Amino acid sequence: MNALDPARSIHQPLNTPHSARRLREFYYRWEWDFQSSPEQLWPLASDTNRFNRDAAVPAIERRPAERLTNARRRLRMFRLGIPVEWEEEPFEWVRPYRFGVRRRYFAGPVAEMRVHTQLQPRPDGGTHMIYEVWATPRNLLGLAAIPVQIGILSARAFAETMRRYDRYAVHGTPVIAQPAQVRFSPGGQGRLAALADQLLRQRTQPEIVSRLVNVIEHADEIALARMRPYGLAEIWGLPRRAVLEHFLLATRIGLLELEWDVLCPLCRNPKQVGSTLSEIGQAVHCDVCNIDFSANFERSVELTFHPNPAIRETQASEFCIAGPQTTPHVVIQQLLQPGEERALTPTLEAGRYRLRALGLSGGQFIQVDAAGERELKVQVRPEWPQDEARLTTTPTLRLSNSSDAEQLVIVERMAWTDTAVTAAEVTALQTFRDLFASEALRPGEQIAVGSLAIVFTDLRGSTQLYNEIGDAPAFGLVMNHFDVLRAAINDEGGAIVKTIGDAVMAVFRRPAPAIRAMLRAQRDLAALSGDRTLLLRAGIHYGACIAVTLNDRLDYFGSTVNQAARLEGLSTGSDIIVSETVAADPEVVEMLDRGDYQAEHFTRQLKGFDNDGFTLCRVTQAAQLSIPAGR
Repeated sequence: MNALDPARSIHQPLNTPHSARRLREFYYRWEWDFQSSPEQLWPLASDTNRFNRDAAVPAIERRPAERLTNARRRLRMFRLGIPVEWEEEPFEWVRPYRFGVRRRYFAGPVAEMRVHTQLQPRPDGGTHMIYEVWATPRNLLGLAAIPVQIGILSARAFAETMRRYDRYAVHGTPVIAQPAQVRFSPGGQGRLAALADQLLRQRTQPEIVSRLVNVIEHADEIALARMRPYGLAEIWGLPRRAVLEHFLLATRIGLLELEWDVLCPLCRNPKQVGSTLSEIGQAVHCDVCNIDFSANFERSVELTFHPNPAIRETQASEFCIAGPQTTPHVVIQQLLQPGEERALTPTLEAGRYRLRALGLSGGQFIQVDAAGERELKVQVRPEWPQDEARLTTTPTLRLSNSSDAEQLVIVERMAWTDTAVTAAEVTALQTFRDLFASEALRPGEQIAVGSLAIVFTDLRGSTQLYNEIGDAPAFGLVMNHFDVLRAAINDEGGAIVKTIGDAVMAVFRRPAPAIRAMLRAQRDLAALSGDRTLLLRAGIHYGACIAVTLNDRLDYFGSTVNQAARLEGLSTGSDIIVSETVAADPEVVEMLDRGDYQAEHFTRQLKGFDNDGFTLCRVTQAAQLSIPAGR
């Protein structure tokens, strides 16, 4: 580490009290060489909340303030009992090479401070890091405190923290596995052991239970505050659905607690939090992005978990609230003054991006691939180009603020994280509906859930069966039919929403598993009923749905549901009737092309719909003979 002595800088902070201008600005520069690459080190170094905690920076408080522009915030901390309050400008960064922030203080010994971090790639694959701090004292106390606090104490803590991060990055140690100081609640360790034993007795997988217990025992509060089952499944190399179902079981017995987070579609940070779905409202506001949006089960409502507070408290303090890692989908964030121009050279992954300004609507869409252009010039203004630009993965991006106001410019990946468990997905899972049957929206609330495959079934000939063999034997067969359906639906990742007499309504996230489940149920039911073959009629449609609460249970409605309900009646019991949307799904097309199933297209009118005719498809097992359309 190389720390330069404090030196006078030509920089003069803006809006600094006259008394502070007579005091010199301190400048510190530290440099380190690390083994890990900038790409490896970035997720740790840019997680400023965790870094500040690890470097012994005091926790912060959010302070009330009038509407601040471009994601500025008013914050406060206490250092040695002295309140320090400031207005923080938005962090600026270019992933994975540099980030920084400027703070203007209202109270405390410092008037202004700027921090800037650079991660420069080395020829050997490592990183040369430059960490710079500019600090202007407000008074004589600041003149004495800055050299001690920043020049000595912070310098040592920063160096130690960065070297530790480098070791983690080189060895690929995930955050959840990094050692931490752990504090259990009184009796927490005993409760953890007892509940883990109870979980193991529920036909669970010992490996998943062991890994979950290990995380609760050793991970820090920040990692435990929002546990993502899919992210942990990826780290552990285990099936996602199995890990999610274990988290649900652990919640049911009191080992974990779940939380519904409503995410802003722009910054993707939680803006509404509830321990039950009934606490989630449709109308949500993001104070940082200054937008109102509607909660959507498919895109904006995420299920996360944390340990039961009786085992471990996870109300982690905040040490920084706006560093780059709080919005990992944002690869560039820059604050440009009117007329200002900047040239940036990021490293981008292939995919679709959007360049936008926080204070302007619209944006410039960008497609990134190896064959794209090497340079793009963008004028930030209310009128964005309509065409989609195409860039290479290591381009030069030239930004020019052509508006008459300061603009916070953002370049973000459009793809949403695939480690999030969405409400649309988990509410279509049988395990969730079995364990949390009372989970429902508040009365009268309607929330979009995106597209689902809706299945309706009915047992053909059940009335005649009761007349032929008597009520008790027939009832037993009908109950067995529900068991067959349940097993087939659950194995394909679907869920039964409700039963109506002998009929069932079920949901799946995709059409192909719904088809496989229904054809399997028909086969298993035929084998189960022996001489008295029970025929299962089934219809499937795929499309957008609305989630509601009916009879105190989570249910779905909309034209997709209504159309699916009409298709079941066209089935003979030896086939499945699917809509044109289902038949055209790429996964279904591939399944049909393999020859596993036969498909016949036909046209029918559906009761309650004004269309002259719907194009439908009759799907059967490949070994079966074709059945003529209609009855």
